[in-house]
Amino acid sequence: MTDDLAAAVRAYEEARAAVVDGQAQAEQLVTDARNDVAEARSRLAEAIVDAARGGMRQVDIVRVTGYTRERVRQILRAGGIEAE
Repeated sequence: MTDDLAAAVRAYEEARAAVVDGQAQAEQLVTDARNDVAEARSRLAEAIVDAARGGMRQVDIVRVTGYTRERVRQILRAGGIEAE
């Protein structure tokens, strides 16, 4: 009986430790993913500015990116381009 109880306690403690470890790993994955999103957003903004400087019309940028016209304007203004 005592062995069964001790084994159950050990199994429970191991399971809880696995949850804690899993949470830490999941939090790191989410942090990494958020950093990747921020980096990709920055690269996209640079590409939008470059496309506009290269002569691409804002309406075409909107179509390709899926952003609203206002969001494209905001990005262009931040990149030093006055929007149409």
